[in-house]
Amino acid sequence: MYCISRFHLLSPSISPIRKSKLSKRHNHRIAGSQSQLQQQHQKMETNNAFKFLTKSPYTPPSWASHLSLIPSHAVSLGHLPTPIHKWHLPNLPNNTEVWLKRDDLSGMQMSGNKVRKLEFLMADAVAQGADCIITIGGIQSNHCRATAVAAKYLNLDCYLILRTSKVLVDQDPGLTGNLLVERLVGAHVELISKEEYAKIGSVTLTDILKEKLLKEGRRPYVIPVGGSNSLGTWGYIEAIREIEQQVQTANRKVKFDDIVVACGSGATIAGLSLGSWLGTLKAKVHAFSYTRPSVTLHVGFAHFIEVELDRLPDLFFSQKVKAKGQGYAISTSEELNFVKEIAATTGVVLDPVYSGKAAYGMVKDMAENPNNWEGRKVLFIHTGGLLGLFDKVDQMAPLVKNWNRMNVDESVPRKDGTGKMF
Repeated sequence: MYCISRFHLLSPSISPIRKSKLSKRHNHRIAGSQSQLQQQHQKMETNNAFKFLTKSPYTPPSWASHLSLIPSHAVSLGHLPTPIHKWHLPNLPNNTEVWLKRDDLSGMQMSGNKVRKLEFLMADAVAQGADCIITIGGIQSNHCRATAVAAKYLNLDCYLILRTSKVLVDQDPGLTGNLLVERLVGAHVELISKEEYAKIGSVTLTDILKEKLLKEGRRPYVIPVGGSNSLGTWGYIEAIREIEQQVQTANRKVKFDDIVVACGSGATIAGLSLGSWLGTLKAKVHAFSYTRPSVTLHVGFAHFIEVELDRLPDLFFSQKVKAKGQGYAISTSEELNFVKEIAATTGVVLDPVYSGKAAYGMVKDMAENPNNWEGRKVLFIHTGGLLGLFDKVDQMAPLVKNWNRMNVDESVPRKDGTGKMF
């Protein structure tokens, strides 16, 4: 309408009829363009709807095309892209904004950061003709649960080696949290004590089970702890491309200065760091460890080197691990109370093993060192793992006492059958 109005001002002799015809044609063109966009959007949604659980060739981001060990295919397992929204955390430093990347919404049975890694790992397993998957982790491993579901989706058997305490290793592990999903989908659970695990190691344990299955005529494919190897790292290289696209198409332009994430077996932080450095984000990546920093650094940097992150300047990944926890799946009362308070304040439920500890560490660091965070825009990656909360019920119970019996005055009329129970 701007062009027509301007033309009318410059040429007052144009007739109202002619103007009306031009307006109708212009509006028709706009309506036609909008209709085409809607049709394209609907077509895209339809294609994405049928993409789930399909294997397709993988093309890396242009800025990562020079890397070695580029995956040839990926299997669509996650509900992607996951949303980003502002996170209204209390008591932030001046002019600091925290945004949340909701990778906890990448699915339910397969939620969290593990899904992105498995898209590449499971594609490789299928390509190699595997008929079963082997992986290993803690008794409440989110990765093991996600792997068990992904395997069953693709008609593969799954064998899980789960680490537990020596007093429970000979007992039925129960159906709490991740175990319920794993056992429902038919995963074969092999228990190992923490003491044996520490002395033998995950690689040897998975090799032992692999040899056993090979002798039985099976074709096993081994996925390491947390899905963390060079192939799994591509999950978060690809996530950086997703974030780039979300930033470019957002109504409000946001330039993230920092990315914060929990650090465990190393592939997530490796992919984010490599992608942020090579791509357009250029955000500083901060890892908050849930376990001993020396262990995390060793494992993490091993995977950095596998994907050529050893080419980065030392300054880029110095002091990458900013905090440590008590140990894997061990939560302090302060951390659990933080999880409860953040849920009550913002509606976002954090897990107790990964993102809960990372967010706790981030907020604590912001309080102790506000000058380092003032005026910065921070993207926190919620890596999922909510089923792990079920393993902390006894510890959480004293923190959530917000209930009481409803008191109804005796004067309120009562009659059997009034309230339908459905």
